[in-house]
Amino acid sequence: MGHCKVNKKTKKNQTGTISTPTPTEKKLNNDLIRISEAKHNDVFSVLGRHKTDTLTTITVFAPYTESINLGTTGPAFYRIPDSDFFQYQTSQDNIPEHYQLSQVDKEGNKHLIYDPYDFSAIMPEFDQHLFSSGNHWHIYKQLGSHLRTVDGIKGVHFAVWAPNAQRVSLLSDFNQWDGRCTPMRNLSGSGIWEIFIPGLTVGSHYKYEILNNSTGEILVKTDPYGQQFEFRPQTATIVTDENHYKWSDTKWMTHRKEHDWIHEAMSIYEVHIGSWKLDDQGNFLNYRDLAVELVNYVKEMGFTHIELLPITEHPFDGSWGYQTTGYFAPTSRHGTPDDFRFFVDVCHQNNIGVILDWVPAHFPKDAFALARFDGTSLYEHEDPRKGEHRDWGTLIYNYSRNEVKNFLLASANFWLEEYHLDGLRVDAVASMLYLDYSREADDWVPNMYGGNENLEAIDFMRHMNAITHEQHPGTVVIAEESTSWPQVTRPTWTGGLGFSMKWNMGWMHDLLSYMQQDPVHRMHHHDNLTFGMLYAFSENFVLPFSHDEVVHGKGSMINKMPGDEWQRFANLRLLYTFMFTYPGKKLLFMGCEFGQGTEWNFNQSLDWYTLDYPQHNGMQTLVKDLNKMYTSHPSLFQHDFEHEGFEWIDCHDVSHSIVSYRRKTATEDLIIILNFTPVVRENYRIGVPAEGYYTEIFNSDSSYYNGSNKGNGAIPSEPTPWMNLPHSINLTLPPLAGIVLKL
Repeated sequence: MGHCKVNKKTKKNQTGTISTPTPTEKKLNNDLIRISEAKHNDVFSVLGRHKTDTLTTITVFAPYTESINLGTTGPAFYRIPDSDFFQYQTSQDNIPEHYQLSQVDKEGNKHLIYDPYDFSAIMPEFDQHLFSSGNHWHIYKQLGSHLRTVDGIKGVHFAVWAPNAQRVSLLSDFNQWDGRCTPMRNLSGSGIWEIFIPGLTVGSHYKYEILNNSTGEILVKTDPYGQQFEFRPQTATIVTDENHYKWSDTKWMTHRKEHDWIHEAMSIYEVHIGSWKLDDQGNFLNYRDLAVELVNYVKEMGFTHIELLPITEHPFDGSWGYQTTGYFAPTSRHGTPDDFRFFVDVCHQNNIGVILDWVPAHFPKDAFALARFDGTSLYEHEDPRKGEHRDWGTLIYNYSRNEVKNFLLASANFWLEEYHLDGLRVDAVASMLYLDYSREADDWVPNMYGGNENLEAIDFMRHMNAITHEQHPGTVVIAEESTSWPQVTRPTWTGGLGFSMKWNMGWMHDLLSYMQQDPVHRMHHHDNLTFGMLYAFSENFVLPFSHDEVVHGKGSMINKMPGDEWQRFANLRLLYTFMFTYPGKKLLFMGCEFGQGTEWNFNQSLDWYTLDYPQHNGMQTLVKDLNKMYTSHPSLFQHDFEHEGFEWIDCHDVSHSIVSYRRKTATEDLIIILNFTPVVRENYRIGVPAEGYYTEIFNSDSSYYNGSNKGNGAIPSEPTPWMNLPHSINLTLPPLAGIVLKL
């Protein structure tokens, strides 16, 4: 497809008279040359309808077209010789408000279209201003592609931010993916380009072709605000109808506004839906299939929430979704946007919350996406010391740029509002907080005060948390933050970052390190069990055994445990008992609930066949019962973030590797005793707070879980003070097990 040639000779106008080109026409011809070369930055000043005092001229640039008429029966356009430009001129005022063009293409096919260059600018200046200032929480309703009706005419409005472009063109099937054909309007001052294409509908595929203003580089990009994309490896954006789905979760959403998540149970099942389960042919399950199979499973297991590893669109399966290219689109691997809405809707109808793993820390370098979007470092920092993650091979957002912050803020708001999600888990927060995160000493740039804090990223996180909590009461934003940064979950007005909760990575690492010790050596590592209580209430913590702990050679949860097969399963049952009775919300990665033996592999389904074996089946039953106990006893969740809900009975029995503690409310008091050795402890006395019979309501050594079934029935208290408590009881402690007692 070569450049179009423009005839500069005299031409015959539509009235039949011969005219010699005037200076105005010569200037117009220069404009036409630039349009044909796809270098004009203001095509709306040339194409479409333009009036003078005596004449109206319609100019159309139409490669692949043989002839054009005005309307179905109107006069023919004059084709400027040796070019793809067509013109119609008239001195009469008889052209409709929005005229149609009857085109015949080179194959003889006829097309009747409205001229897109006959429509005025659509995006309001106020929206442009809000976006430029970084304060447009719903900018995704303006940027991207959206069905619109303009002056009674249906079509699709496209808008994209590319401030360093000389030209931006829409590429699609209707224009042969030719960047010359549909250049967009530049809304000067905001860096936004837009166009309305009448007649275009849902399902249309498109991209943008961008000509950089300084270098002349041509880039072909997907829409940063696109809400649906092709199935990988194809990358085109797809026009979708974001207002079609009819929700049925009013009861859930109404309750959520008053939801006191701080004092309610939260047990999260972390899922990579691409490998949770595959169909019989090894293909991904559709969101609607998951709405049946996954929802029924989670409901049966007693989890309160599903946390999805990123389902935001991404090109590479091996990134597990963490290298996101579509921040406003659920991945097409599992269906359409409405399919995903259906999944969330069904979750809510079954009283299951949905949390999305969301990645505002970095993005991939794929040429079709955000990287060097308009030929410049638009979304990322120009300086690689600030703009590139060396370890991950990804780019870092420029949080000092209002439009970039607005992009991320709008994405967070989008998922909570448009998809009714109940929370976001923000990935890699530590990498956002520190300028020297995972960098050599000479490979980072200090902030304005000489420190290593990323002040712009901190400001962004505070802003994002304040907005989401204000706009969507009852939702949560959870930080994956692995350092000792203070006040991660404290309000922004007190100097905190404003997150709802934070993953307790220190507790998780300490406990796994302890459990991997042979029981005979555990007495030398007892502080790993108890140290976490020194800071347990300094933040709102989630206790995570996540996907990160079962990949990259770390071994599965069951294979981290020492001993023979029986001991490994007993150890894992004990570990989960500790987690479910310890202060903090709970998170368990898929497969860990039944003790999958192999590491997680994103390319295949979980090893569901292992449930045919009693050890794995017992583990699954244990987690189900732990969830049931946790969610039905307020003492185990009501004060997860407050010291009133926890009290050590004995944390000093180092020689026996035993700890005991109380979980309590004003009306309920549970006693938990954990034995971390494979020795049955007979006549083990602990103090209790009141007189009466103490009943064993849970025992991880039960035969229901394939344990040895050592334990206790109802135990009467004795008036023997013990451990600073007025009464005591005498117990049999099962090996490598935890028991829970209730008065």
